[in-house]
Amino acid sequence: MTFPGDALPEVLFVCVHNAGRSQMAAALLQHHAHGKVVVRSAGSDPAETINPAVYEAMLELGIDLSQEVPRKLTTGAVVAADVVITMGCGDACPVFPGKRYLDWELTDPAGKRIEDVRVIRDDIDQRVRGLLAELDRR
Repeated sequence: MTFPGDALPEVLFVCVHNAGRSQMAAALLQHHAHGKVVVRSAGSDPAETINPAVYEAMLELGIDLSQEVPRKLTTGAVVAADVVITMGCGDACPVFPGKRYLDWELTDPAGKRIEDVRVIRDDIDQRVRGLLAELDRR
C-alpha cells in the first residue's frame, strides 16, 4: 500500500461503543508502531467510559488507557484514514472510494470476565502486528 507524499499511514479503528475492541486495537497499534502510523479510534454509538475489564487487560501489558475517552465516529475521521478497520459496527461506517476497509470479527468484551477480555486482547494484538507488518512493507 502506498501513501501520498510518503505521509504516515492513518488507521481508524471503529466499533459500536469505542470502549473496548477499537480502544485496544488503537492502543496496541500505537504501542507497536512507535510513531510510524497515525492511529485513531471511534464508535458509532460511543459509551461514557472505557470498559473497566479492557482497561485492566491493557494495563497488564503496560498500556494505560486512563486518559482515553470513547469518541463519536465522524465522516472526517473516515476521510482522513487510509485504512478503516471495523469491528462489529455494521453499516454505521461511511464508505468512501479509495479507502482500504477491513472488518475484524471479534467478540465484544462488554460484560466479559477479565480472562475472556485477555483472549480478545491477544487476538487483536496478533491482528495489529500483522497490519503493521503490511504497512511497513509499503
